[in-house]
Amino acid sequence: MRAVRTKHAWAGRTRAGRDGRTRALRLLLVLCALPAVFATATPAHTAGAAPLPRAVTATPASAADSADTPPVTQAAYLADRLRENPVYVTDQLPRELPRSTAPDFARLAKKTGVPTYVLVLPMLSSMEGERLLGAVHDRLGRDGLYVLIEGTDVAHAAAYGVRAPADAAVTVTLHELPYDAGALAGFERFVDVIAQGEEKAAARAEAARGKYRDDEPAEMYIGPSDRRNQSFLTGILLTGVPLSILLLAAYARRGRKGKPALRLIAPGAALLSAAAIALTAPVVFDETRSSAARPPTPAELSARVERVAAGLKQDPVYADPESPRVLDARQLDRLHERVRDFRRSDGGGPVYVSLVPQTPESESAGDADLFAAAVHAKVGEDGVYVVADPDDGTIDVLNHGLRLDSNHLSLDLPDSLTLGDRRADEADDHLLGERLDKLMTFLDETPRTDRPQTEPAPAPAPRAADETTLPALYSTDFWPGLFVGAVAALLLTGAAAGATWIVRGLLRRRSPVPESFDRMPFTAPTAPSTSYLRRTAYNELTALSAQFTDREDRARDRERLDAALLLVDGDPGRARRSGADPATLVAVIVLARAGRAALTGRASKLCCGVNPLHGPAEHRHHVRVSADGNRRRLLPVCAPCRDTAVAEPGAVHGRLLRLPDPALGNTRFPYFDITGSPLTAVPDGIGRLVDRVRGAAGVH
Repeated sequence: MRAVRTKHAWAGRTRAGRDGRTRALRLLLVLCALPAVFATATPAHTAGAAPLPRAVTATPASAADSADTPPVTQAAYLADRLRENPVYVTDQLPRELPRSTAPDFARLAKKTGVPTYVLVLPMLSSMEGERLLGAVHDRLGRDGLYVLIEGTDVAHAAAYGVRAPADAAVTVTLHELPYDAGALAGFERFVDVIAQGEEKAAARAEAARGKYRDDEPAEMYIGPSDRRNQSFLTGILLTGVPLSILLLAAYARRGRKGKPALRLIAPGAALLSAAAIALTAPVVFDETRSSAARPPTPAELSARVERVAAGLKQDPVYADPESPRVLDARQLDRLHERVRDFRRSDGGGPVYVSLVPQTPESESAGDADLFAAAVHAKVGEDGVYVVADPDDGTIDVLNHGLRLDSNHLSLDLPDSLTLGDRRADEADDHLLGERLDKLMTFLDETPRTDRPQTEPAPAPAPRAADETTLPALYSTDFWPGLFVGAVAALLLTGAAAGATWIVRGLLRRRSPVPESFDRMPFTAPTAPSTSYLRRTAYNELTALSAQFTDREDRARDRERLDAALLLVDGDPGRARRSGADPATLVAVIVLARAGRAALTGRASKLCCGVNPLHGPAEHRHHVRVSADGNRRRLLPVCAPCRDTAVAEPGAVHGRLLRLPDPALGNTRFPYFDITGSPLTAVPDGIGRLVDRVRGAAGVH
């Protein structure tokens, strides 16, 4: 800061001593020198070799404002890549889309019948997809079909100077394929629609919208949790079915005499069922992969690290050219100046700043510490390695070999610098320029040590092949499933004596519900107040309790009422008095409303997982539960939430029920993240919620 103030003071004294003619002469000389600056700003590529992505370096402010001058913008960089090859696959997604897939994209692109340019990028576009394609087309200056694939989705396409049903093809790809189909499958479907022509493509797009308006196609792959469920189910069936046959046959023969030959039927049937299950399960559950991703090679996993390291050897500030520009020329100049001053300071040293996104599909699986360690190894020089993510605005700082107090760096670095604040979240550039400047001030003030300190080696990233390969069917939860199957067979046999009572209970006629009870208000706010929850819980619980006059005839229907009463210690009046937390009150409302639905003959096993106050759910659906990123969760949903998830997936998180966590103050969180709340069982069904409440109360 002292150097900057001195510079400004000197400039002020100089300007005070100049007359108007001298200033005009200096301005003319600067303008004449600009072409030379521009000519040296962009290094030439070596013929026959793929060029290294250029680091964004400091340039004069006037140069930064020029549309044709480095720092290289996102569109200009991508246009250069397409000039070399009409298909460009980023090196930032090796775990999902390794660069070896480029020939496959090129082969498919030839089927469109028009010049086709394909960009495969992370979901980091600095501008809207169509605007980015338009800017790339303007830079490249070639007509054709431009396709942008973000992550695994064909996100945007535009035709410039050629006839191609780009919008219809994108629509068909979006509606006909599940979200986990993968980029290659999506692009293949896109190309097929383009080849059909405009008329057929438009008709197919309209048909796809109509068919999948209310639902998504079934997923193409299962995950590790699904495979564990399959293994668990196989284990249950393998012991549960044969043992049930043996036990039920023994129960049926109880007190009866039969021929010895007939006694062999049950063991034979049990043995045949076990063999049938063991042979059929691998055929039914034949999945071997959890993703369409192709395993990357070691070279593909190291490509981005080598690119960044090569850039840092030339310039200590490396900005990813595929990502949005988050530092302007003035901020770059300032950052370079601070880096130079820190390198010359007592106890200081090199600082390397990487403005590179960290995604789960990258070589480091989104671990900034692992990325910094890999870059440090490639650069081969000790220093402070800073990883600033232009996508989410996070900043990670790691000391490798300087005499800096690493504990101070890791423990005392403010969250406003590493994570940002509300202003940073709302800004497109996450205020990275301002925050990096404050970070350099923090480094200047960091205590020095007698000896160099180095961050401990981070844990290695998981193997890419392991992430996409499913475990064997007869492993993981298969062994617990064997035990559960045996227990289930015993329980089934024990329940045989009460089968008659169960059937009579299912067929009994329900008593009429008073008109006033059925007309009770049914509301579902997303951020209810505590007073509203107390009032609603008391009203719902009181109305439901009034319907039970015969405890024995309605014993089965009392399960939900009894569970709700357990939450208020058996006193409905306690629901409207202080003491019960919001999550408990919501659980009371959900159980009471489920009891009301059972009394009216509209019982449902599932409750809306987006907001349990919505009432019964129709089926399960993958919905986005976060405003940031593409995090999804399989939840039971009601009809309105399902419609929102299909038509506007990004708006579903706005319908989530949010409650304050008593352990963390008044900050509201999605209800299924509340610590120790029985509501975490809601996505698994009303029955699971009842079991959770009983278990917490010690009732069995």
